[in-house]
Amino acid sequence: MRELLTADDIASEIRLTRGPSFSGAFLIVEGETSDLRVYGRLIDRELCRIIPSHGKENAIHVLEILESENFAGVLAIVDADFWRLEGRELPSSNLFITDTHDLETMILKSPALDKLLTEFGSADKIERFIERLGKSIRDVLLDSGTPIGYLRWISQKEGLSLRFEGIVFSRFLDDEALNIDDSEMITEVKNKSQRHDLRVEDLRNSIDELANTNHDPWDICCGHDLVCILSFGFRKALGSKTVGPELIETSLRLAYEATYFLVTQLYKSLRVWEKANQPFRIFPNAQA
Repeated sequence: MRELLTADDIASEIRLTRGPSFSGAFLIVEGETSDLRVYGRLIDRELCRIIPSHGKENAIHVLEILESENFAGVLAIVDADFWRLEGRELPSSNLFITDTHDLETMILKSPALDKLLTEFGSADKIERFIERLGKSIRDVLLDSGTPIGYLRWISQKEGLSLRFEGIVFSRFLDDEALNIDDSEMITEVKNKSQRHDLRVEDLRNSIDELANTNHDPWDICCGHDLVCILSFGFRKALGSKTVGPELIETSLRLAYEATYFLVTQLYKSLRVWEKANQPFRIFPNAQA
């Protein structure tokens, strides 16, 4: 299975692919689901081969191996995660990060979300919801997702090894306004992580200390969390359908048009890379 491949295995695969039959660029991405499918639709596959690496660190390591050999025409895109908030410098001119926390949030920031709301939501419920709360659906999602994002960041910074996969959002979300109960959210994550030694109050204080109005919520929030909140919202506040997170993520990918990507900083940076690494190209000339 591909997820068992090491960085050395993937680097070898790239070396073997480069030859008389293909002399173009190689784009390394994190995963085989969103990254491969979204970026794979955007690039010109005649000019550039897209290579999934099964993980951010693996993608970076593959790039490092090939760069050490002066292998030309290779680059990687990874999720920003908390790098921008931490002020981290990119270690390579061939490494690029998403405009927001991850690819999913970059898609949610685009008009793809509006298409999704039209498809799965109730126009009347959404209109009343926005009127009642006085904010957009995007802002509601960000407000609800921010505390979870901060808890993820705290877990990473302090090495808490908290588990977020499989948490039940209905245990800490209000079904009318999609407000999050911070204490209940922390309790749910603690229980899922089997970290009963941690105190809810201490984690709440850590979130308050880390919270900063200068932080862009698009850098804090994890896309999967926002998708789960949206899935919960479609049951009552925004509609009357059961729409699972996987279907939402699939639908968002399909709704994400190339024109949305063309206005991102990521796309602009990749175009700069093309100019600096001629004759290698990633995109069709029509997108220039």
